[in-house]
Amino acid sequence: MEKNLNGTEPWWKRSVVYQIYPRSFMDSNGDGIGDLQGIISKLDYLCKLGIDVIWLSPIYDSPNDDNGYDIRDYRAIMREFGTMADFERLIKEAKYRGIRIVMDLVVNHTSDEHSWFIESRKSTSSKYRDFYIWREGKDGAPPNNWGSIFSGSAWERDEKTGSYYLHLFSKKQPDLNWEHQPLRKEIYEMMTFWLDKGIGGFRMDVINFISKDVRFPDGAVHPEQVFADGSAYFMNGPKIHTYLREMNEAVLQNYDVLTVGEMPGATPEDAQIYTNPENRELNMVFTFEHMDLDRGPYEKWDIQPLQLVDLKKNLEKWQQALHHKGWNSLYWNNHDQPRVVSRFGDEREYREQSAKMLAICLHMLQGTPYIYQGEELGMTNVKFASIEDYQDIETINMYKEKREQGIPHEKIMESIYAKGRDNARTPMQWTPDGGFTTGVPWMQMNNNVNEINAESALANPDSIFYTYQKLIKLRKSHDIITYGSFQLLLSEHPYLFVYKRVLESEEWLVVANFSKRSEKLVWSDCDVEGKNGQVVIANYEHLEVNKKALEVRPYEAFVLSFQREKNSPCHF
Repeated sequence: MEKNLNGTEPWWKRSVVYQIYPRSFMDSNGDGIGDLQGIISKLDYLCKLGIDVIWLSPIYDSPNDDNGYDIRDYRAIMREFGTMADFERLIKEAKYRGIRIVMDLVVNHTSDEHSWFIESRKSTSSKYRDFYIWREGKDGAPPNNWGSIFSGSAWERDEKTGSYYLHLFSKKQPDLNWEHQPLRKEIYEMMTFWLDKGIGGFRMDVINFISKDVRFPDGAVHPEQVFADGSAYFMNGPKIHTYLREMNEAVLQNYDVLTVGEMPGATPEDAQIYTNPENRELNMVFTFEHMDLDRGPYEKWDIQPLQLVDLKKNLEKWQQALHHKGWNSLYWNNHDQPRVVSRFGDEREYREQSAKMLAICLHMLQGTPYIYQGEELGMTNVKFASIEDYQDIETINMYKEKREQGIPHEKIMESIYAKGRDNARTPMQWTPDGGFTTGVPWMQMNNNVNEINAESALANPDSIFYTYQKLIKLRKSHDIITYGSFQLLLSEHPYLFVYKRVLESEEWLVVANFSKRSEKLVWSDCDVEGKNGQVVIANYEHLEVNKKALEVRPYEAFVLSFQREKNSPCHF
């Protein structure tokens, strides 16, 4: 088994993480906004599911321009969510149930209402001026042509001093200057503050953005884009490994915690460096490659159908690259992604089968799985009738920009229905009548709540919830899931995702049908015919494996376990 540098097995390698978006999880006081007491009230539900870790999206004090990812005070709790005493109780109650709390670390930027920025913008000689990235304009325009990820320029001119500050996201989210050592010292002290309260680690928001090319050169302007893509100059920047190793030495090495870095643009080769234990940086990263396979060449709002062959080859690449060299994170959903059953499955006729299929396919891979709230229920995307019903700043800004460019409302809405972040942020569906709040929810609930809800799922032993529960139990009891090798089979098949996991004498075959049609699977040359393969998990009943061929039903998935003979050929 793979060990830590101190010779022990890392606890997070067998763990399953559950992400909570606090505003939408559970409201305890009827104000329509989820809160910490609401999370505490649902810990037994999560305990029943079997998860080991809760990752909380930001709960810090924030003016909420970007739903908490614009932090005003790193050491205070957002009033809408509760108090520090509530948070300390959450840690205690979760620990009692064997669950760790991981916090979101947002240190690429703050809110423009943070005291550091308020002081920074007062004067060019302010003590806090260098906590942020200030530059003079160029020929009456911003310092360069970079565009913000949330639309518009990435620079905002400040009237007080006439200089521009960088904001890769909203203009209310000024970027921090990691070149400035006093800023880094403040961040490390803040991290220690939370770790000393007993949290179990950090998910680090866009952490590979913190090192910029300080020359700030112009970027390439893609067709139909107004501003440039500057990502080549701020993703995986020149000092990123220096900063992460310094963070580890200053803080993380003193605690037994989980660290995962959100890293758009990171390749498997990058991840090998970031997650190699000997480099003392991070435990794992969130890759975006598999989430970009159904988008156009220039932006996420350009929609194209997923090609399963591309998805298989991408996941194979990551599985192979990090085996024995680092560690993978596994996810289909999070607060920034649409619901996977609507995206890669079938949210109508085969919603339950496809949701289970996607779960089985992902959870049999090597890595640490992340479940996003409601994923275990098969929650779907939402289609609000009006742009006025959407809350997400990225969605709203994009809509305004594209309308100004003359793009029809209907075309923009199709992109929002498919890719908008609010798909993931509708309130959690607890009961047939909602169950999220006794008041008016901060965002409309999905209108399918009567059909899709936790109460109904818990009452049905064949529900999606219990498939996730079983997958979590399997991970804890079978070394092959954690440590087995990965081999992709049928790589060019357009609908079947078939792979093997092998550990010593044990071999598991994973089969997943990503289509609504039956697909024939022939395995006469796989050393399976005549063997007594044991069904580990399946999303259909009556699976017969001892034949020369099998009709894999629509969105069917199953795992078979075999005892492996040495040197036996296995191919389809």
